[in-house]
Amino acid sequence: MGDEAAKILLGDTAIAAGGEPPRLGRRFFRRKKKETPPLIHCENCGALLSGRFCSQCGQPAVDYRRSFRHVIVDVLDSFLSWDSKILATIGYLLTRPWKLTNEFLAGHRVRYLNPLRLYLLVSVLFFFIANYGERRVEKNSREPIEFDSEETQSSAAREPKPGATPPIDTPDDTGDQVNEPQVRFGFNKNRIPTVFEAWMQQRIEEKIGKHGSKGKFFLRSLMENLPYMMLACVPLFAFVLKILYIFRRMFYIDHLIYALHIHSFAYSSSLIITGVALGLKRIAPGLMPFALAALITTAVLQILFSIRRVYRQGWFMTLFKFFVGGVVYFVVLLLGLAATTFVTLALP
Repeated sequence: MGDEAAKILLGDTAIAAGGEPPRLGRRFFRRKKKETPPLIHCENCGALLSGRFCSQCGQPAVDYRRSFRHVIVDVLDSFLSWDSKILATIGYLLTRPWKLTNEFLAGHRVRYLNPLRLYLLVSVLFFFIANYGERRVEKNSREPIEFDSEETQSSAAREPKPGATPPIDTPDDTGDQVNEPQVRFGFNKNRIPTVFEAWMQQRIEEKIGKHGSKGKFFLRSLMENLPYMMLACVPLFAFVLKILYIFRRMFYIDHLIYALHIHSFAYSSSLIITGVALGLKRIAPGLMPFALAALITTAVLQILFSIRRVYRQGWFMTLFKFFVGGVVYFVVLLLGLAATTFVTLALP
């Protein structure tokens, strides 16, 4: 039986067992280490291997039943390769965001992160820092404030004395009582509200409170739903680009890849601008407005240059579609925010 027939019929076991028998050495004092033979067939589908990956299912030809040293080397190699992908992707994302899209569309994908994975990574970091900053501001606002003695005396003078009659709520100029709900869905109070208006008024009172006492909790819930809204708006932005460049022979997936990259750039640049603003506020407050203006202008110009480099049109058409697309997408964001607010109110 030939070697090729033995490989096919008997599999890895026969090939590993073939050859010269192992030499007997000292069992207890000097035991020779056996080198694990390389895999010949895929452990997942059984196909004959011809490289590091299976040509049928794509599973890597890695045998984990080896020494711990080999396993650590494989893990470090995968981690360092992934780390180099992050560095290369973030570097191009901050300096030349159009480079990522052009490279991905040209087929050079192995050296960069996947656009969807990049978007999820950057958006999670952005909204996590945004929620953390919002809670820090709320925590600082709850700290006790020291009043001067004069303010304390004046506030004590305004407090009712024991046994005195408490003030009665008086109607304002419109004839409404002051302690009535301040948030209403309908504008005309004389007509009977519809079923939808009554339901909305009930949800507003439950979520926000009659006098807005639960507004902070509602805003926090709304902030938690914003990542899902933005993730849903990315395909809509790609659809806007598809309409603007309908005469360009590009698939919708090409516009979607650019949309993921440009949103990742927007999140990253927003984080950098916010960090620079907070730093300058502490060390050089006078330079903060000029630095913010310069950074925001640079970010907008980067988006403008990316549109021109990706879609390869003249400056006039690029500027026209940049402003038209920006206005349309701003309307889409407003509609998405309204829908997210409604869903946040409707959810229990």
